[in-house]
Amino acid sequence: MNAMAGTWLPHEITSESIGTTDIVGWLAGLGQDELTKLLAERKAVVFRGFGVTPESIGPVLEQAVPNRLPYVHGNSPRTKVGGNLYTSTEYPQEFTISMHNEMSYAHRWPKRLVFFCEIAPASGGATPVLDGELWLASLDAEVREAFAGGVRYVQNLHDGFGFGKSWMDTFETDDRAEVERFLEGTESEWEWGPEGIRIIQFRPGTMQHPITGTEVWFNQADQFHPAGLGDRMASALSDILEPDEFPQHATFADGSPIPDSYIEHIQNRGLELAVDVPWRPGDLMLIDNILVAHGRRPFEGSRRVLVAMSD
Repeated sequence: MNAMAGTWLPHEITSESIGTTDIVGWLAGLGQDELTKLLAERKAVVFRGFGVTPESIGPVLEQAVPNRLPYVHGNSPRTKVGGNLYTSTEYPQEFTISMHNEMSYAHRWPKRLVFFCEIAPASGGATPVLDGELWLASLDAEVREAFAGGVRYVQNLHDGFGFGKSWMDTFETDDRAEVERFLEGTESEWEWGPEGIRIIQFRPGTMQHPITGTEVWFNQADQFHPAGLGDRMASALSDILEPDEFPQHATFADGSPIPDSYIEHIQNRGLELAVDVPWRPGDLMLIDNILVAHGRRPFEGSRRVLVAMSD
């Protein structure tokens, strides 16, 4: 792992450093309270040399992310492989996935994430991670102040035909009543239309960690904003849709547009300051999803990294 610009590095634990290959027993002996404290202090922990396989991952997840959450209301394309375990975001391998905290646009987000490398790529494909406090401090004062009022997120989820994810994939159901029951507890605004559902949420731009009190950059305005899509995709969608009709969109909380230059600044600072975690088969990384943002570097060859999350 190499720091690109920051001063923080994930904490690495190996079978040699703790004197055992029994990662399940070690985590169980540590206990959930101590694991929470470890994550609050170290922010991200990488486990290597424990021989974890797809067949043995289950008990590890029970200790690392108990009471795993489904990826309901998640906005990125994934495949569920069982037991609330999912593939990492399935964007084409030549693309970079910008830094973000998982589901920070949502009313409920996971506090922990664990990544498991089943197949390492031939080259590239590291998971960059970023100290959210550092990210916030790196942003121009003008940008930080502009986001002080929060973010308005818009999702236009189609009913099976359209751009982006359908509402059925997003909520893992084809029952509209179940979707409404979920949204009733999320302080969201929503409206069904002839082509699907439109959801609007208002979220803060930053977050304070409940244990450390650290303030971090905690939003996905740049991933929802057209400027974060890349020029080609944004141009293609703009030819046929208004910005508020995109599969997802973000403005300031008062509805005013976020300048493209702000989005580029946020994404560039995040990727510049991130620390790349390269993968080998059997590696795991556990992160505090408030303190640490993550992304993905482009890669060649096959790559299969699975992710699970919990409160």
